[in-house]
Amino acid sequence: MGINTERDIEANLQIGPTDLGMVRLFIEADGLEIPMDFSPEEAEEIAAEITAAVKAARLRSA
Repeated sequence: MGINTERDIEANLQIGPTDLGMVRLFIEADGLEIPMDFSPEEAEEIAAEITAAVKAARLRSA
């Protein structure tokens, strides 16, 4: 399975700060819960990667 492999799985994604000053990505799918905590610096890097992916996707769909 890779980034381009389509799956028919429904999932929920929540993003928010924790009480400990971390940024949490919380994924829930098929009864499985995955909390992923990142420092604010790591979260900024992830946000930059998401922004770059958005730009690349827009170029491909144009």
